[in-house]
Amino acid sequence: MVKRLTDIIAASVALALLAGPMLLIALAIRLESRGPALFRQRRAGRRGKAFTILKYRTMRSDAAPYGPSPHSQHDHRLTRLGRLLRETSLDELPQLLNVLAGQMSLVGPRPLYERQAARWDDRQRHRLDVRPGITGYAQAYGRGELPIEDKIEMDLEYINKMGIWFDLRIIGRTLWNGVSGRGGVYEKTYSRHSAYEHDAGASGESPGISTPRNAEGPSSDRQA
Repeated sequence: MVKRLTDIIAASVALALLAGPMLLIALAIRLESRGPALFRQRRAGRRGKAFTILKYRTMRSDAAPYGPSPHSQHDHRLTRLGRLLRETSLDELPQLLNVLAGQMSLVGPRPLYERQAARWDDRQRHRLDVRPGITGYAQAYGRGELPIEDKIEMDLEYINKMGIWFDLRIIGRTLWNGVSGRGGVYEKTYSRHSAYEHDAGASGESPGISTPRNAEGPSSDRQA
């Protein structure tokens, strides 16, 4: 209850303060390239309930929505503005609306795909015990530098340790990463298993841990 109340207050204040800049970002995206300002995609939320996640679009509108995540700033699918939005994590700002709607939290495991949850084992499904977050433990401390196996373990660790001070620490680290340009925005290695890399890139899913790769981007949070 305390976490949810904190989310509502913080998201409301942030939206009130950032409404102008957010509208300007949306306008700039529309002016720079064809397509909508927002990217929408279905994700698995708390208890596996599906919802539509919102992000600023950072790729060209003709980019495959479930292609591999960009490995560098030179990926031809990224727009110039999209590259900046990704590297500062400003592309996640529209998710404040998801927080107000009760679909997300400010901090929590990043929301993954519906079909992933169906393949997880009982231990991995504990990721669905809490609302997914705009940022999370794995995003603040590694992000694209971590393979999916480590991200899942960090998500489970967060659930066991979650609390207001831990959340503030994660938010602070996330803000620092955005300002400093650190934080491993671009994915270096999807999985420790080369077979997973091949299958994820080819079909959008990897075997075993079942972690699809989206065209856009945070770490199990590709463009979405």
